[in-house]
Amino acid sequence: MAGGNYTMSEASVESNGKLPVQDNSSTGPPERASWGRPIEFILACLGYAVGLGNVWRFPYLCYRNGGGAFLIPFFLMMILIGLPLFYLELYIGQYTSLGPLKAFGAIGPVFSGLGYCTLVVISIISIYYMIIVSWTLFYTVVSIGGYLNWGSCENEYNTDFCYSGIYDAECRINNTGDASDLTYYMRQCKSIGEICLSSGFEPYDGKYCLNGTETIPWYTNIRRVIAAEEYYNERVLGRGNATWENWGTIQWHLVGCLFFSWLIAFFCVIKGVQSAGKVVYFTALFPYVMLTALLIRGVTLDAASDGILFYLSPDWSTLAEARVWGDAASQIFYSFGVACGSLVTLASYNNFYNNCHFDTIFVCFANFLTSVYAGFAIFSVLGFQADLMGVSVDDVAEQGPGLAFVAYPEALLQMPIPQFWSILFFLMLFILGLGSQFAGIEAINTAIVDQWPQLRKRYWMVTAFTCFTCFILGIPMCFSGGVYLFTLLDWNTASWAILLIGMAETIAVSWSYGINRAMQDLASMNMKLNKVLRFYWKAAWTVTVPISSIGVLIFIFSDWSPPSYEGYVFPLFADLLGWAVGLSTLVLFPVGVGWALYKGYRGKELFTPTETWKPAAKYRDSTGSNANSPHDSNHQTYDNMGYM
Repeated sequence: MAGGNYTMSEASVESNGKLPVQDNSSTGPPERASWGRPIEFILACLGYAVGLGNVWRFPYLCYRNGGGAFLIPFFLMMILIGLPLFYLELYIGQYTSLGPLKAFGAIGPVFSGLGYCTLVVISIISIYYMIIVSWTLFYTVVSIGGYLNWGSCENEYNTDFCYSGIYDAECRINNTGDASDLTYYMRQCKSIGEICLSSGFEPYDGKYCLNGTETIPWYTNIRRVIAAEEYYNERVLGRGNATWENWGTIQWHLVGCLFFSWLIAFFCVIKGVQSAGKVVYFTALFPYVMLTALLIRGVTLDAASDGILFYLSPDWSTLAEARVWGDAASQIFYSFGVACGSLVTLASYNNFYNNCHFDTIFVCFANFLTSVYAGFAIFSVLGFQADLMGVSVDDVAEQGPGLAFVAYPEALLQMPIPQFWSILFFLMLFILGLGSQFAGIEAINTAIVDQWPQLRKRYWMVTAFTCFTCFILGIPMCFSGGVYLFTLLDWNTASWAILLIGMAETIAVSWSYGINRAMQDLASMNMKLNKVLRFYWKAAWTVTVPISSIGVLIFIFSDWSPPSYEGYVFPLFADLLGWAVGLSTLVLFPVGVGWALYKGYRGKELFTPTETWKPAAKYRDSTGSNANSPHDSNHQTYDNMGYM
């Protein structure tokens, strides 16, 4: 490598053929930790990638963008963007055994700020993502306590427009006559015909209103607010009349849930990958058990097939719409967690010869299939709910928090033993969210201990500092108006900025460092790729990822809309703050370029790997001599290797 050739004594091997272990107990910082087993790394990646987005975002995007037809652009975007970026980050981390802060600066001084960009991104995401986890913890606790008050319209915060499927059922049960067209509206049991007449239309067929010669659903021209929505906004968030200018009061139940969420996360990663590697067996696998239970229950409900058909019925015409392809690409970044530095961090604790090529393919395809699988569990229940309420599945299907905390909880209330299924659902969300946080915490911790290696001896203190700091920074989102700050951060962090960071990562490897050198690095880690795979990875890293990222970026800005929350329009100051948040994730890149110039790097030196870009393990063969390595010589060798 560029730091000089390894001597024969350095490459000596013990009699059993294994590499000798150096004793650093008396001098220097402690050695970097590593995963106990390869399966722990796979499960950590799976737990990081498979999260709330698979449950509350993908199913909605699928039905909104042509049902089964959406699987085509989503799969293609995974092949063109998701897989390449995932593998790229695993390769960088595993090859160098460095976190993103050190690794990207090592691949070329001009990229010194790129790792810091990923650190800013994952720090912001970790702070606001734990807010969602705290919401799921609150719902889990009240479900265990049996207080499923999100189905009630009798709470002090409920309005006259409140309704629930439970009240509809009671209207029909308590009526001795033909009650098929009765529903709960304005705190009364009313027939659909009455509602049509009060809305200025004629009743038609007991289920529709007649507007001249056109039939319209009876509920489209009246205001009704589902009880679960009022519960979420008023009881959980305490939103009240809060605005951006009037932040409202602190919601202590959210502060408590946020604190315990961070406390649980702290104990899970207290020793870094050594403790997280044991926890991921549970956090990565148990959600599949709960999701399967919810799916089995869902498909056995009445009208479950209506929801599933609504979810997957293909509309091939949507493939001609740019929005569909943009949604597919954005979901890849959202779900796979690329361009945040977390994958580089996780891989940096790998064995140098770990087959991260297999890991990439396994985790990415498992993530894809989990998204589809979760859709069946979600929409089977939504079909059941829509049938009971006499509305279309389209009227109960939402995305994001609206699905997890409004539509699905309302459906759970109408199932037998609702408390059990509520515990199962919200505990699943809590574990999914918590599992996704481990990699973010590790990314922040690794940035700290890579900068100050002596802190590895007190890793638990670094973890405590990270968790406590993120907890404090999350408290503003526990106020009545905190959901607006949450929306602003989510809207501007995990969107357009990540596209640019991902594109910069691929350019750093494929165009600056050289794609052939990267292929040789992979070969040195015993990942032998055939001609087809080599062509695919080279084409993806050099062409498809940058071009696809630019295309998606153009789409995002051409269809850009300012952040909003349930009709609330953010003031100009908040919009400007949102743009500042997005730009804050990128501003350290030009700062890094300036730092490199200040340090005296010029011309080709800016793009030449530094002394720290070297393999995490020294090249040796089984006899103890130096193995042939593409990096045995100095930097001048790089300049003669060519690009293709």
